[in-house]
Amino acid sequence: MKRKLSARQMQMIALGGTIGVGLFMGATSTIKWTGPSVLIAYAIAGVFLYLIMRALGEMLYVDPDTGSFSKFATEYIHPLAGYLTAWSNIFQFVVVGMSEMIAIGGYFEFWWPGLPAWIPGIVAITFLCLANLISVKMFGELEFWFALIKVVTIILMIIVGLGLIVFGLGNGFHPIGISNIWRHGFFTGGFKGFIFALSIVLASYQGIELIGVTAGEAENPQQTLVKAIRSTVFRILIFYIGAIFVILSIYPWNELNNVGSPFVETFAKIGITAAASIINFVVITAALSGANSGIYSASRMSFTLANNGQLPKRFLKLNRHGVPFYSVVAISLGIFLGVVLDFIMPIFFKDADNVFVMVYSSSVLPGMIPWFVILISQLEFRKQHRDQMAKHPFKMPLSPWSNYLTLFFLLLTLVFMFFNPETRISIIVGVVFLAIMTILYFVKFHGKVKVD
Repeated sequence: MKRKLSARQMQMIALGGTIGVGLFMGATSTIKWTGPSVLIAYAIAGVFLYLIMRALGEMLYVDPDTGSFSKFATEYIHPLAGYLTAWSNIFQFVVVGMSEMIAIGGYFEFWWPGLPAWIPGIVAITFLCLANLISVKMFGELEFWFALIKVVTIILMIIVGLGLIVFGLGNGFHPIGISNIWRHGFFTGGFKGFIFALSIVLASYQGIELIGVTAGEAENPQQTLVKAIRSTVFRILIFYIGAIFVILSIYPWNELNNVGSPFVETFAKIGITAAASIINFVVITAALSGANSGIYSASRMSFTLANNGQLPKRFLKLNRHGVPFYSVVAISLGIFLGVVLDFIMPIFFKDADNVFVMVYSSSVLPGMIPWFVILISQLEFRKQHRDQMAKHPFKMPLSPWSNYLTLFFLLLTLVFMFFNPETRISIIVGVVFLAIMTILYFVKFHGKVKVD
């Protein structure tokens, strides 16, 4: 593979991986559980995600390689851990890509109501597959612009929102203020509601570890990774907390269900009549970004599995641009199944109207596996690299206690997700998937893995 990803691309890849359709279209789903205290939930989750990224950064600084956390799991925990991590990452990103392709058909219906939903899905996945096959630089450039569109939209929304809050822009110059944040209650769902919201918030950060997968193809990896990790988490926190702070200030939290998309309404308030079309364009790019990241990350994990002898050797084959050809094509076909499911399932199942939610929710637990693996691997990594830690410039803060605290936080979140009826099925799907893959490992690969 070739080191063609620049620092600007790496930072936008990390941002784009976590700022998705959920913020633009589904911000109200987290708010309904706990009201304005969701701001605290985003801040708490952000702190723990920063610790996870620092643990990953500490290891990547010494060993910036393709497959990163899956490779670390194999080396520092057990080959089974590496196997499950790689497959969890593949499962997560294929499922996310499938859900994005399902969603994209609905977004195009906004402009062309009679257009069959499968047509945009086929065009989008074909385009993304070809772009990923051209070169890793092409993937990076696409992801840079997809992410930039999302980031610029959020910044503009925050600026416009602050104009409404402070100066009354679009409200007859009567400042709205921020009293809506506490006027209708703050911790509206009690402790239980706050913890339920925290689990959904945590899931929204999934994909932040994508920067670890890019390590093997980054220019000047040590310098690039350190810069990207240091800046990315804080930027994500600013975008999430800033956007939701503006939404909660302008609209009473208990009336958000009647608002539709707060982004559309906020832009419309200051007279931007094309607000709905603009946000529809943005969520299409957000969906393309999610699938684009999925093809990249899952194909590199397929490459890592093939390197360990756990997938056929053809998945190691690189094209003349240094891209794993069969891995990219196989993952693209897997994501394409989302388009097929969206077309077929409503025919056979009457309750399959919301295929997007059914597919997306199943990725939650597999998406958290890399976080557990990163935190546990880093503990063993330190033991095996004591000589390098003395002069290491990018150590995990307060390790090992920060590791233990973060692991406890993740486990507690999973327990509450199981008790929440709205997230229980996603945890069960994840557990079943991990159980099947564990059995498959012991049947086919136990004692046979030779890590290269």
